[in-house]
Amino acid sequence: MSQDIIYAVRHELKQQVDEQTLNIAQHYFKEKITFYGVKTNLVNKIAGHYFHEIKSKGKTEIFRFCEELLKSDFMEEAFIAFDWAYRLHKEYQPEDFKIFEGWLQSHVNNWAKCDTLCNHSIGAIVEKYPQFTADLKRWATSDNRWFRRAAAVTLIIPAKRGEFLDDIFEICDILLKDQDDLVQKGYGWLLKDASIRHQEEIFRYVMEHRRVMPRTALRYAVERMPADLKRQAMSR
Repeated sequence: MSQDIIYAVRHELKQQVDEQTLNIAQHYFKEKITFYGVKTNLVNKIAGHYFHEIKSKGKTEIFRFCEELLKSDFMEEAFIAFDWAYRLHKEYQPEDFKIFEGWLQSHVNNWAKCDTLCNHSIGAIVEKYPQFTADLKRWATSDNRWFRRAAAVTLIIPAKRGEFLDDIFEICDILLKDQDDLVQKGYGWLLKDASIRHQEEIFRYVMEHRRVMPRTALRYAVERMPADLKRQAMSR
């Protein structure tokens, strides 16, 4: 049954290849990606359609399907795997964090996979079990760029609601001088979305650190702020 579902998903993806999407996909990545070339809205429809066929299988079995898809390295298969995993977020238990951490370690090799997994499944489990913010801070010290980006982008959704502010500052402190532009963009994005509810606190943080914060991170962090605050922050 599992191989039937995986085969059906892959067959459907091959039938939906769009040449224009295939031709432009690589332009968004510095790394070489493996991509069918299927439009995102169709990938989402395929994910939803086949989830209805497997949802009765239970979390353990569905996670096995996800891992089978992730092994291929195809971007669209990863998106479907992460979609299926997130649909089960109400059933997450603490032990599932290690599963997602394993996926991050073994199957995430570009910013799109990183953000899709972290914004949704990992973000949801951290919200449900806040003790895992300690692991995010550990990730922020990793040699693996995707773990460091993950440390920040995992908290994007709760940051928009004003949550985890102290943890956000601790993570950004660790990442502050990171030389990787994708990590800089990740924590800058986190500060930007935290500013929705905490503009004063984020502005103060930026002003305190703007002399050492990389320009890329700084620019992202103040993107949502009024023009006068942006000018103050960006002036060296």
